[in-house]
Amino acid sequence: MSDAAGPSSSDDDVAEQTPTEGVAAPIDAQQSPPLAWKTVVKRVVIVAISGAAIYLVLPRITEVLASWPRLSTLNPEWLIAAVAAEIAHFGCDFSLQRLALRTRGWFAVITAQLAGNAITNILPAGAAAGAAVQFRMLATSGIDPDTAVGGLTAFSLLGVGGLLSLPIFVLPAILFGSPVRSGLAFAAFIGIGGFFLFAGFGAILLAGDRPLAWFGGGVQRVCNRVMRRRTPMEGLDRRLLRQRNVVRSVLGKKWRDAVLLSTGRLAFDYFCLLAALRATGSHPRPSLVLLSYAVAGVIGLVPITPGGLGIVEASLTALLVLAGVNGGDALLATLTYRLASYWLPLLAGLVAYLLFRHRYGTSTPGPAIS
Repeated sequence: MSDAAGPSSSDDDVAEQTPTEGVAAPIDAQQSPPLAWKTVVKRVVIVAISGAAIYLVLPRITEVLASWPRLSTLNPEWLIAAVAAEIAHFGCDFSLQRLALRTRGWFAVITAQLAGNAITNILPAGAAAGAAVQFRMLATSGIDPDTAVGGLTAFSLLGVGGLLSLPIFVLPAILFGSPVRSGLAFAAFIGIGGFFLFAGFGAILLAGDRPLAWFGGGVQRVCNRVMRRRTPMEGLDRRLLRQRNVVRSVLGKKWRDAVLLSTGRLAFDYFCLLAALRATGSHPRPSLVLLSYAVAGVIGLVPITPGGLGIVEASLTALLVLAGVNGGDALLATLTYRLASYWLPLLAGLVAYLLFRHRYGTSTPGPAIS
């Protein structure tokens, strides 16, 4: 009896201890190290800059929000046209990303793009976080990580390059058309100069290996000197060359389709703004509206506030006034445009993420797709 009782008692002790130890081990394993003070300072600075920027444009944001009841005064046909144009804009977005990612599927591309766009537009300096979410979702769906990185890079280059090129199309109207206010003309020439700088820099990096390798090596050395406590960065130049080759192959094989879709996504987004202006009863010169749209878009690229919130509203409204639009109509048109291009896609991003989770769950990234 005593021999039998000994093991039984020991087993009970083990049974009592094992669950506790089994729970404690994964809890300890899941505990993340405390954030470095540099990371904390960086995040605090980002939040402070965003808060200061929002404070500076708060009167404009308040004015925009106060105009919400005036949406009922819009022409319903032009309002529907504005929303339809923005849907077509996102359709071109999805098609272009599908082309860049070299996949035939639609579900993962659409849901990842909408979810990443929503994260980008709700966080200060959220472009990196949005891209990370989009990348993880694409990897989870089975898209090869290198293809995802190269495809998303190509997509970003096409977007920025297309936006910077828009002032070139307005140049004839500035030089030979009706008089243009000096503020808009100056913005156009700045945009044209920025396009040529961007195009020249991109051409150098896409054409030769040595400039890109030199650039990657320089960034690597700077990062290793600044962040000495972290594991030294290695092979950045090789990774950049590999990703550059993926980008070049994506843009090289179907460049006509890429250019067409890039043009379409910008054109439909511009038509959304133009339809919003028509919904207010305004009939400004389309060339000046295009210039206002391009300048406001470039300003929105600067990650001062989440999704350019407040900054885009203030700048676009002021630019439309310079384009000859009545102040009240410019404010209402800006509100309508942002409703279609910013607020509705935020809601769509949440729905897209939930649909993605329903299909893929929390599974780890699947196998690569060739």
